Amino acid sequence: MAENKYRLSENKQCRLSDFTTVESDRPSDSEIEQNLLPTSIKRLKELHWKLHAEGKHGIAVVLQALDAAGKDEAISHIFSYLNAQGLKTTNYGKPSEDEQKLDYLRRFHKGLPARGEIAIYNRSYYEEVIAPRIHGLEHDGKMPEEAKEGDVWSRRFRQINDFERYLHENGFHVIKFFFHVSKEEQRKRLLKRMKDPEKKWEFSFNDVKERAHWGEYEHVFEEMLTHTATSYAPWHVLPADDEAYSRYIIAQEMIALLEEINPQFPDVDEKDQKKMDEAIDKLEKERSE
Repeated sequence: MAENKYRLSENKQCRLSDFTTVESDRPSDSEIEQNLLPTSIKRLKELHWKLHAEGKHGIAVVLQALDAAGKDEAISHIFSYLNAQGLKTTNYGKPSEDEQKLDYLRRFHKGLPARGEIAIYNRSYYEEVIAPRIHGLEHDGKMPEEAKEGDVWSRRFRQINDFERYLHENGFHVIKFFFHVSKEEQRKRLLKRMKDPEKKWEFSFNDVKERAHWGEYEHVFEEMLTHTATSYAPWHVLPADDEAYSRYIIAQEMIALLEEINPQFPDVDEKDQKKMDEAIDKLEKERSE
């Protein structure tokens, strides 16, 4: 996999047409699923365990996409293998009546990681610069008129960048994945979901309804990616029609970030080591008695 091939450059116009939804120059499915991905997950688990043990850094993973793009499957095939003690996943829908009384970012604070945690946002605060642009600011009914004046979206992009910079400067890293799925592939997946007795419960009629806004969504996504791709909170555009390879990209980028953080198991001080040696000796003697 070419280094940073899917990572957006900061301050560069993003055009989704420049990114493929299917990667042709990649290993075979069998090589990915039987060798590359299991090896990557094993390495990811090792690094995550060190991150959790050290307890100095946290990582927020943002997964953003239209429906049926593969977010849930990525969580199942990658992150579910990590140590549950240092992992949290938060899903977000429309804001509740109480949440509408808050500033638009505050309800997402509960999904942030603690030190030693990887926290996954299955959809995130980026919803607040996507759906409201397509359907209006109706759900922000509590906002005062002055907060709606001017270019609301440029202001929100800046606020999100400031929020992510704040996190980064305090030891909480943000890594973001956009699942770039084609309209045809989404159609196939929605049909499969509707026809499968074990998948029907996942289907929402709104998923089909939203396809009428496909072009609008692409434009909004391009602006979002352009204005919020930063060196401290990078976006990666995944070829999401290719599910297996997209998961491999996620695993590899997570490994790269963790290796950059370079977490280590904490050292045991001399006093505790002495107590541990005594405890080991005691337990060993119990076995021989």
